[in-house]
Amino acid sequence: MSRAGLVLWRLLQIVPTFLLIGVTIFVLARLLPGDPVSAMLGDRASDEAVNRLRQQMGFDRSILTQFVLFIEGIARGDFGSSTAYRIPVTQLIGERLPVTITLTALATVIALVFAVPLAFVAAVKANRWPDFLIRGVFQVGLSSPVFYVGLILLTVFAAWLRWFPVGGYGETLGDKLWHLFLPALTLALSFSAIIMRNLRAAILEVLTAEFVDFARSKGLAQRIILFRHVLRNALVSTVTLVGLHAGSLLGGAVITESVFAVPGVGRLMVDSIFARDYPVIQALTLVLAVVVSLAFLVTDLIQMALDPRVAR
Repeated sequence: MSRAGLVLWRLLQIVPTFLLIGVTIFVLARLLPGDPVSAMLGDRASDEAVNRLRQQMGFDRSILTQFVLFIEGIARGDFGSSTAYRIPVTQLIGERLPVTITLTALATVIALVFAVPLAFVAAVKANRWPDFLIRGVFQVGLSSPVFYVGLILLTVFAAWLRWFPVGGYGETLGDKLWHLFLPALTLALSFSAIIMRNLRAAILEVLTAEFVDFARSKGLAQRIILFRHVLRNALVSTVTLVGLHAGSLLGGAVITESVFAVPGVGRLMVDSIFARDYPVIQALTLVLAVVVSLAFLVTDLIQMALDPRVAR
């Protein structure tokens, strides 16, 4: 399949996924205890005020009618207005989504910078002290909960040393990256351990392949063999792993953004769930589903570039 055909096919697959997730999140949101009216007015509101607000917001209609209106809104690209923030949902997500995308992208870059060279060293020095040391250090990061690592980094590097801000989001690009470095590092530590272990195993497997022995018999330099032949083939499985963990990174961003007070969609999702903000919960879930699907598409394209056999 050509790249254009693959892109078209993947984009078409997003449509049924989008609809299925839309139905699921519509049902699950309404299974939450309470409703937006109770969250907005509180327990001491009169029945008259509650009924009037429910009628204004359309929650007095049947579930089937609400679902039909929800589907019609999706078809128009209109997700309604937030019941908690009182602004259009598209505007709210448009302000928060770039923050989370930047955070997860930065975390992926940091994880790759840590994992790729160290996995290479661990594989070349397999079953020797550098290999044991690298795997032991990464195992600590893999075993530590994300929120605990975030609190430690926040305490040491932000509160004590004051090298990084405690939270928030900057204005310029450099300032934004500076604010997001600690949250991204928190996400990257466990993710880099997964990448390192996978890439190390892949490199060890490729080193025993026949084409590597053939390259050695041709007299190619060890550096050329390792970087041009071994690393490129070993990266195919690692690229797949990175793509599959796109959803996990976004899930980890929910905790990380809450710990570091980052104004992204992860923190927005938590706040919206507590506020029973149905329009935001529904729209965020759908948008994140599309983002993960696009991440899978990019993963497939990178795999095709590394190994043309994937396209066949």
